[in-house]
Amino acid sequence: MSIRVRLVLSYIAMLVVPLILAGIALMIFLIALLGDLKSVYQIDFKHRNPIEEVMKQEAAVSADIKLIGSTEPDSLLKPEVANKIEEQLQPIRMELIIRKNQDIVYVSEKMNKPALLQELPAYGSASKKELKEREHGYWLIVEQYDVRFTDGSPGSVFIVTDMNFLGKFLRNYTSLFFLSLLLIFILTNGMLTYWVSRSIIRPLRMLKRAAEKIKEGQLDFEIRPMARDEIGTLSIAFEEMRRKLKESVEVQLQYEENRKELLSNISHDLKTPVTAIKGYVEGIIDGVTNSPEKLDKYVRTIYTKAVQMDRLIDELFLFSKLDLRKVPFHFERVELNSYLQDCIDELHMDIEKRGVTLEREAPQEGGPLWVMADRNQLRRVLVNIIENAVKYMDKEHGHIRLHIRPMSDRVILEVEDNGKGIDAEALPHIFDRFYRADPSRNASTGGDGLGLAIAKQIIEEHGGTIWAESEPGKGTSILFTLKKIEPA
Repeated sequence: MSIRVRLVLSYIAMLVVPLILAGIALMIFLIALLGDLKSVYQIDFKHRNPIEEVMKQEAAVSADIKLIGSTEPDSLLKPEVANKIEEQLQPIRMELIIRKNQDIVYVSEKMNKPALLQELPAYGSASKKELKEREHGYWLIVEQYDVRFTDGSPGSVFIVTDMNFLGKFLRNYTSLFFLSLLLIFILTNGMLTYWVSRSIIRPLRMLKRAAEKIKEGQLDFEIRPMARDEIGTLSIAFEEMRRKLKESVEVQLQYEENRKELLSNISHDLKTPVTAIKGYVEGIIDGVTNSPEKLDKYVRTIYTKAVQMDRLIDELFLFSKLDLRKVPFHFERVELNSYLQDCIDELHMDIEKRGVTLEREAPQEGGPLWVMADRNQLRRVLVNIIENAVKYMDKEHGHIRLHIRPMSDRVILEVEDNGKGIDAEALPHIFDRFYRADPSRNASTGGDGLGLAIAKQIIEEHGGTIWAESEPGKGTSILFTLKKIEPA
């Protein structure tokens, strides 16, 4: 749930929940009020609610008063009739007042208050009137029934309902109701605010702790989103950033380790010919070369070592430029069959002098095979792979064969030899710089460990891949891919 939806729902809940709770509270107070009313009136409420029962009892008394007033009005002046009417009114907390002309002939004890009696409505006034007086502290509902006595004098019968108890109940319950409303609003808004803020603040605190750990360089932890919202998306982005940072740090550490290893290997591979040159030069200085033949041998050896150093430095320089992507590649359309044949024609004589046969399988039918490649760099790949195969050849009749496997969108070139092969544990590392499958070999006996690493860099610049397949004792195949293009 998104934060926006959560906030909208919380706002709706802040309005709806208090209204529902207020409605429930109002119902509870009404039920309590009805209970209090039942305790005030002395009548049976088993089958009706209190208000309906009181109104029914009042209607019955009013009907009796109207009947007496129309048939025997003078009987209202008799105390026993008035007392009987008052006895009927007492259970429903109502009082009786009878007036003839302006004289009060009967009044209930509770209503015998001069200030109140003076406010009674005059003959012919409204049938019902509400009397309130703050100074004297009464709240009355007066029901008036006018009559004519037999001597023609006007009179009125008043049924007075004392509402003071109801006002007290209403004041108490109203104050409790509004206090309940206040508590409902406070609790509802507080709980909803806490819920919404907690769902936002907790993940923000988690992200803050994660940022502090990242700042301190601690990357070995995981950031898990707590919800599927905007902060959850931010947590996922933080986790992605942490993983990328960790990967970059690991790559940087690996680069640093590789740099140290590179410096160590360069130092080792350069020190070997330098030591040899130094030894031969010292021999010349010390007069060990006491014959022209020996001097010539020493000088040729020094030259050979210098050539080895020069070749190593050139390959280091090339590998460094390839690694930094500073070698310019000139890609063009190359017809692969004729290109490979030219390379074989150029290399086979030198290879055969070393006792190894270089050939390629017969081209497949189907016309020219075009690829996009840099001619010079592709030749360097082939030379490095073939030179590596020749150096590791241990057979009396060695042979190297080139295969072409056309695919739908690429071409696979395979350089196969029948040499000593490579162990399974060494096979994944032969394209690493300065790696030699045979630890006994060094720069003086052949191989500087950069040929296949350079080949890998060049093939990757062509958008291809390179890998090796080998079986110890039977030979090795180096395979790489090139992008195939349609004929012009």
